[in-house]
Amino acid sequence: MNKKDNFIQDINNGYSSKGASIILGGAILDGEALAETHVKIPLKTLNRHGLIAGATGTGKTKTIQVFSEQLSNAGIPVLMMDIKGDFSGIAKEGKEEGFITERHAKINIPYNVAAFPVELMSLSKQNGVRLRATVSEFGPVLFSRILDLNDTQTGVVSVIFKYCDDNQMPLLDLKDIKKVINYITEEGKDEIAAAYGKISTATTGTILRKIIELEQQGGDLFFGELSFEIDDLMRIDENGKGYVNIIRLTDIQDKPKLFSTFMLSLLAEIYQQMPEKGDSDQPELVIFIDEAHLIFNEASKVLLEQIETIVKLIRSKGIGVYFVTQNPMDVPSGVLAQLGLKIQHALRAFTANDRQAIKKTADNYPTSAYYKTDELLTSLGIGEALVTALNEKGVPTPLVATMMRAPMSRMDVLSADEIEVINGKSKLVKKYSEELDRESAYEILTKKITDAQQASSEQEEAQTSQKQSKSEPSTASVVGKSVLKVVTSATFIRGVFGVLSKIFKK
Repeated sequence: MNKKDNFIQDINNGYSSKGASIILGGAILDGEALAETHVKIPLKTLNRHGLIAGATGTGKTKTIQVFSEQLSNAGIPVLMMDIKGDFSGIAKEGKEEGFITERHAKINIPYNVAAFPVELMSLSKQNGVRLRATVSEFGPVLFSRILDLNDTQTGVVSVIFKYCDDNQMPLLDLKDIKKVINYITEEGKDEIAAAYGKISTATTGTILRKIIELEQQGGDLFFGELSFEIDDLMRIDENGKGYVNIIRLTDIQDKPKLFSTFMLSLLAEIYQQMPEKGDSDQPELVIFIDEAHLIFNEASKVLLEQIETIVKLIRSKGIGVYFVTQNPMDVPSGVLAQLGLKIQHALRAFTANDRQAIKKTADNYPTSAYYKTDELLTSLGIGEALVTALNEKGVPTPLVATMMRAPMSRMDVLSADEIEVINGKSKLVKKYSEELDRESAYEILTKKITDAQQASSEQEEAQTSQKQSKSEPSTASVVGKSVLKVVTSATFIRGVFGVLSKIFKK
């Protein structure tokens, strides 16, 4: 067989699947798309996580859109963290264009337009389903890691959580934990010292400053009730399509602390609540994290370790996590090693550093007899990508340059009116629109301090009144003392003796 025939056979063997699969596109060899080959990814392996990388404008967002459409059609819900705000068009049917029809003819995949069920979500005050979590749900360890605290400071946070648990004081939002910190360093320091040991005010001061930093990045909007329930991400519509849950993050691009806080808390919550699935036929949920470098650039070493640990463990719950970024080097090696599917769009080499990065990127992919990977990375066209995945046995598939299929939905954002219509029909928007502020640590401690101050004030008044009653003599006593004072005064005595002497002289 010649090179082309060998290539077709290798790709078809490498990307065959006995079970259900999704089709990303068709293989490319020497610049030609081959209609005889389809790049199929088994649903069974989609919980092994993945990476979608490439320079700006090379087609990453459209690849996520295609991926999400295929998952939704298979009845698999999707969670998309949309930083740039250009993913919402998946809720509306696309439009058949000549260049799309031509592309699909080359890879022998029929093209049909379709819309998909969507929920629009937000961490801020944008319209949509409000996502919140309580401080208590984070727990002392995760909350400390979010704040990047050292061991001593983490110990103090653990004491704070224990004190609140022991005294039935819920920690719901940031004002709760700030109030507790103020209390244990002022009015309640003796109480805390007696029960849990002395706490340094320097330590609590540092913790408080870290909390204020998180608060300034929007944490006050995220922490609170009503907490989001993970089951609401797992919905299927009446047509058997999985919901595409889009978290609109366009207004927190400059708040990486809030982004990483939410992402880590969500993964931790999913891991804790979801039952073990083992090797199932398809994932329960697939999560796409766009602009993933925002997480990793701002994360501390401890936080990175936490992310790596959760990524390792969460796949057993049937959850697939896909990181989307410009360069694979943006993802820490420990996390990168956990990613089974890699979709690499073109990279651009403008500097010597860029060329070195491309060589390192090429080393992350399997060697191929058909491609010079480092050269191909700079010559891929828009909507083309290098793909390698895991087959049903967990073995890496051959590296293949792929002409990606086009999205069936709209390749543009929704208008404000369309967003309003979707939110108006959403049951989840109504469910999470109410912002609760039930009695928690803030109110309990405020009442406790107020009651103590009032009791102290009443006691002082009583003592003052008692002193006054003891010190103020009766009227008779005052009169008697006044008379006595008068009759015993020298002036009075001299006057009396003067009168008596006059009488005796007479």
